Amino acid sequence: MSAQMRIAVAGAGLIGRRHIELIEFSGACVLAGIADPSPAAKAYALARGAPCYADHRALLAEKKPDGLIIASPNTLHLPMALDCAEAGVPVLIEKPVTETVATAQRLCAAARRTGVPMLVGHHRRHNPIIKAARETVASGKLGQLTAVVGLWLLKKPNDYFEVAWRREQGGGPLLINLIHDIDNLRFVCGEIVEVQALTSNKTRGFAVEDTAALLLRFANGALGTVTVSDATPGPWSWELTAGENAVYPRQDQPCYVFAGTNGSLSVPTMELWSYPQDPGWHAPLSRKPVELAGYDPLVEQLRHFLAVIAGREQPLISVADAMGTLAVVEAISEAARTGQKVSPARIMEQAA
Repeated sequence: MSAQMRIAVAGAGLIGRRHIELIEFSGACVLAGIADPSPAAKAYALARGAPCYADHRALLAEKKPDGLIIASPNTLHLPMALDCAEAGVPVLIEKPVTETVATAQRLCAAARRTGVPMLVGHHRRHNPIIKAARETVASGKLGQLTAVVGLWLLKKPNDYFEVAWRREQGGGPLLINLIHDIDNLRFVCGEIVEVQALTSNKTRGFAVEDTAALLLRFANGALGTVTVSDATPGPWSWELTAGENAVYPRQDQPCYVFAGTNGSLSVPTMELWSYPQDPGWHAPLSRKPVELAGYDPLVEQLRHFLAVIAGREQPLISVADAMGTLAVVEAISEAARTGQKVSPARIMEQAA
């Protein structure tokens, strides 16, 4: 392996191009090639002087990269990752890891059999905000975690729904957007063992939901609520509060609250609330900021991927871990459809 690792990218859409830009700006790796059959991708690669292949397998065979980033449509995640496993090429797979828990289990088996490193791109786990929230909960500063509140309230523009699949089942905020927040909550609070859900499509009348209310039970005993709507002008969502993506005007509001017996933490405003002395509602509350490091989570994810390839670090988000997030999302969809409590563990058992 050369001093500068050679990283290829499969899929030259929006997120694929972001990965390509990060590779080009990194001093630790270079772009080995792009795999994408579209004419737009070929023109994009030509403009950058990068080799472009219509088939990722040809790229793997000819360029033999040190690693491949899969930024293709979700349906291609499994076959591409399986091909990388057989070729012995470490892979970073954009989220969701695959389309379903059942296909994720196939990928888990391939990863165990081949031993090829696989990292899943739930990049928010690399965000200093989420890392600090996890450390605050794990440190015991909040005491015993009792309640979790999540909000995802914003308004998608009307032209967003000109794409037909966004008006159909599976194209709404539960499966497209909420998977990020579920992964954040699992990472900070631990496993989710039971879910309930209600959904509504009253606002737009499409086949897909525009609003949902969720109940979550965590393995540590904490209870959570998550309210979701993509049909309201509101500042309470990760996209509008975290400042992670400059295309969204940043709002100084929380989208999560983690509450414990000794204190509570608002995120991403990162305010720690507690009673300095006599606890109780008559006493004044103390509000302290939680200090954060400053770095781009996607840059950190690339650094981590290179360390995983080199064997210096273990994947922060393995295929098995990402499958756990996918199982919660599938459980939420089933709970909304049936009106019943659903266990993510049962979803994984049924898919086995």
